[in-house]
Amino acid sequence: MPLSRSLSVTSLSGLDDWDEEFDQENAVLFEIAWEVANKVGGIYTVIQTKARLTVEEWGERYFLIGPYFEHNVRTQVELIEPTNPALRRTIDKMNTQGCKVYFGRWLIEGGPYVVLIDVGQTAWALERWKSELWDGCGIGVPWFDRDANDAVLFGFLTAWLLGEYAAQCDEPPRLLAHFHEWLAGLGLVLCRKRRLPVATIFTTHATLLGRYLCAGNVDFYNNLNTFNVDREAGDRQIYHRYCMERAAVHCAHVFTTVSQITAVEAESLLRRKPDVVTPNGLNVRKFSAMHEFQNLHAKSKARIQEFIRGHFYGHLDFNLDKTLFLFIAGRYEFSNKGADIFLEALARLNYLLRVNHSEVTVVAFFIMPARTNNFNVETLKGQAVRKQLWDTANTVKEKFGKKLYESLLVGQLPDASQMLDREDVTMMKRAIFGAQRQSQPPVCTHNMLDDPTDPILTAIRRIGLFNHSSDRVKVIFHPEFLSSTSPLLPMDYEEFVRGCHLGVFPSYYEPWGYTPAECTVMGIPSISTNLSGFGCFMEEHIADPSAYGIYILDRRYRGVDESCNQLTSFLFSFCQQSRRQRIIQRNRTERLSDLLDWRYLGRVRRRGARERC
Repeated sequence: MPLSRSLSVTSLSGLDDWDEEFDQENAVLFEIAWEVANKVGGIYTVIQTKARLTVEEWGERYFLIGPYFEHNVRTQVELIEPTNPALRRTIDKMNTQGCKVYFGRWLIEGGPYVVLIDVGQTAWALERWKSELWDGCGIGVPWFDRDANDAVLFGFLTAWLLGEYAAQCDEPPRLLAHFHEWLAGLGLVLCRKRRLPVATIFTTHATLLGRYLCAGNVDFYNNLNTFNVDREAGDRQIYHRYCMERAAVHCAHVFTTVSQITAVEAESLLRRKPDVVTPNGLNVRKFSAMHEFQNLHAKSKARIQEFIRGHFYGHLDFNLDKTLFLFIAGRYEFSNKGADIFLEALARLNYLLRVNHSEVTVVAFFIMPARTNNFNVETLKGQAVRKQLWDTANTVKEKFGKKLYESLLVGQLPDASQMLDREDVTMMKRAIFGAQRQSQPPVCTHNMLDDPTDPILTAIRRIGLFNHSSDRVKVIFHPEFLSSTSPLLPMDYEEFVRGCHLGVFPSYYEPWGYTPAECTVMGIPSISTNLSGFGCFMEEHIADPSAYGIYILDRRYRGVDESCNQLTSFLFSFCQQSRRQRIIQRNRTERLSDLLDWRYLGRVRRRGARERC
């Protein structure tokens, strides 16, 4: 198939010319992604958060298409009968021909309709469809690449469903199909090849080749125009995936991406300039009073402090009221996400705080999922010791309070020597003895399967941040997503973010960056870079982002050491702020949340797509 840009929506055979004004009332929108009701990465968040707004706009004419996984459906989807007659006939016909297609309502805000396709039930057609893909498009898929095989099945089934729906409609339909990423992109290619009456949109949230190149520690952005893309994809054994992605990009009537930095990347690597840049948003919940989100910060911070009391038992020689909580979170891509430069900056920050005799202590959390086999015993013990100390203190307090009450009843001041008896003292001594610890507090909360080679732990050993008493910077690596049911740190992600003081995301490769955006809508300052979509978006819309608690690190025009020094400077200046200054800064940060609301960014998406359609 020639990789040339499509001329317009009217180049589709059988598709009538659309009016200059887009007639949405007679159109049906299908949105196709592998992450519909299937959480894998950031695309799940994109679709989930904008569902309510899309349902409000499209109503009963909006359908999401994704893969069927029983464990996801049990908790996220209510299976029902299709409400659209043409779609009901489509699903019934496909099911009679050996497919397994389900219809339901996704149990998220907005309750959108979902069509879920069980790709495993049609594995019998895989080889035939792969042959058809090779004969018609010149794309060969190796047998050992399971993700690519799933993409083939999902693409052919999606194109089958859209074609069947068009055939089942009583009147000539006006169909829009919005495809996300390469895993869903093959359906778009087949729609064009089969000349289905469907107007297509393709959104890339990150290019395949870009992610692989950045993971290989290359000077990516300064050499974008020099890469031999075919050779680079072949060397990394992803050429077939790259071909599927590039074919979808060039076959789409409208090609969009999520940020200007990714638009530059896509033009160089995929050889097509995006028609529209559509930034990602969030559902912003506004509080009636400004102090409400500050109260939530204080409440969540208190819960993190309780975890710290247990984790550092026996070595709690720092003031928690003068302790700042920093964090980095996301997919475990050590260099792409900037964990490498963050650790180096923490080592330099530790030196600065020590030589300046600062009373501030920094606790840096790394929330990145990795391969583990269980919680660290020492970490669990710390929380048990903390609970034991708390129970002991409450027992003594109750007895003390009762004696105080009885003394006051008879009109006497209590005798301090009689308020605590020998049993109370013995109980407290036992608790203190049980809280003694010879070893240092653990750096990692879990037992890592690849401990000797793990990038974060290797870097920690190199820089020597082992949570010594003399260190002003402490490190906690939590290699698992946060959960409110965890026996260790029972908080969900949103609650944890609200309790922290600063999010640090010095990413080298970040097409958008939901983590700093989530910090912003919760009123938490953050550090991003001018290589992330979020950082570029903020630099474009705000004259002085740092005044609003959005620190933009220069990773595009500075070397690694210079960027690390700049990050250290940001962190050190943040540590020097007073509590009142941090409160004022959080208020200013929260004011930017409207800029990231789907109510605003959704209008940008709609306007751009309609202009192209």
